[in-house]
Amino acid sequence: MARRIPPTIAVAVVFVSALFMAIMDTTIVNVAVPAIGHDFGVPASGLGAINIGYLVSLAVFIPVAGWLGDRYGTRRTFLAALVVFTGASALCATATTMDQLTAYRILQGAGGGLLVPVGQTMLFRAYPPAKRIKAQRALMVPTAVAPAVGPVLGGWLSDAVSWHWVFLVNLPIGAAAVVFGLLFLPDYRVESPGRFDLTGFLLAGGGLSLTLYALTEGPDRGWGTAGIVVPLVAGIAALLAMVAVERRIPKPMLDLELFRDRLFRANTIVMFPLSAVFLGTVWLYPLFLQEALGFNALQSGMATFPEALGVMAAAQVAPRLYRRIGPRWLMVGGSAGMAVCVAVMAGFTTTTSAWTLRGVLFVLGYCIGHVMMSAQNAAFATVPAPSTGRAATVFNMQRQLGGAFGTAVIATLLAAVGTTALTADGTTAANLTAYHAGFVLCAGLALISAAAALFVSDQDALGVERFDAERPARPGPAEAATPASS
Repeated sequence: MARRIPPTIAVAVVFVSALFMAIMDTTIVNVAVPAIGHDFGVPASGLGAINIGYLVSLAVFIPVAGWLGDRYGTRRTFLAALVVFTGASALCATATTMDQLTAYRILQGAGGGLLVPVGQTMLFRAYPPAKRIKAQRALMVPTAVAPAVGPVLGGWLSDAVSWHWVFLVNLPIGAAAVVFGLLFLPDYRVESPGRFDLTGFLLAGGGLSLTLYALTEGPDRGWGTAGIVVPLVAGIAALLAMVAVERRIPKPMLDLELFRDRLFRANTIVMFPLSAVFLGTVWLYPLFLQEALGFNALQSGMATFPEALGVMAAAQVAPRLYRRIGPRWLMVGGSAGMAVCVAVMAGFTTTTSAWTLRGVLFVLGYCIGHVMMSAQNAAFATVPAPSTGRAATVFNMQRQLGGAFGTAVIATLLAAVGTTALTADGTTAANLTAYHAGFVLCAGLALISAAAALFVSDQDALGVERFDAERPARPGPAEAATPASS
């Protein structure tokens, strides 16, 4: 029965379902936070733990994802993470106190931290390099749609039913993905993953979680406060110590030797500012629409959704352009296009037409789709199959940091400029200048991504694909990472 569905299709279906659920969860919960606080009688200042606990747990478990997948197999690790995430979602819906909800969110973050790196590992082991760019079409759907659907669905559920449903919506998706995975998901493992690197785990997990905590809370609590300075310095120090320690270990948890691969290194550098722009605008734009232009949650979601349509349109075009002109110029052009779109957004005012808003967001999504598909595909083109698990871990660590960095610097800029201002008649109104400054900052980050993309080698990326496409279809020698049907 399991063999009726090809391993490539099985991996894509399960990973896309889990990715959609994980990405949507990060946006759908934010909308429900006020309702949760009202229900529990907790002031706004005490609601941060709902997301902080999740983000810190996520950061702790991302570094260990590669080793767990190599040691216990990607199928077992991924499905276990999916069960934890789905089960924790159910527990969150049953929480009766803030302490319970925070604990369940921490458990949910543990599962979420493993889902993306291990799922990405399965994808890149299931698909040969020549077919990966087409496989990325499916991944663009949750990446683009989930951030747009989350706020709208979360707002509607909180108002029409209750905040508990923002967690319960994960259950049918997660349960279906687990059952499907048990029946059809192939397994990939490495013969000699090495012993568990406790020192690397503590330094990487601790450093990443402390840094993400500081970046997340810094704009609200103040960058000069001890509660931010201490974890930020400690987090950076731990990450620097991790680099020094991991380079001396034969089989480290984080294989930093991957950065010797110039293609992987170049695309990883591109993804940091790109993640900052993508997640920064996903956070800033709805805030601008609702706080500055007076949109409600539904109107904001509808005005943001064209970005998802643009990403999906790019997913149909990018695979053909990827082989014709190469990933370098797709990323350079896409990042430059992002910079132009975000710069145009810096001119949006209360008189800007709705169709202009939607049109610019569609083009922005179209540009984002080309850059993300190209960078994620090219980054792993020259990475050997047994190393894809560790590579996915490193890649997702820096992407998580990039997204947190982008949101933090934009939030800090908004606070510095001030999102409100006094009018001539003494009343308070939205200060559009603050939001416009945030868009200009995003445009600058997009230009940095474009400049970094100039160092991506088309020859390295396409050379592997051409070799893979031209070699005869025959069983090869036994590899360290081998698929095994369930």
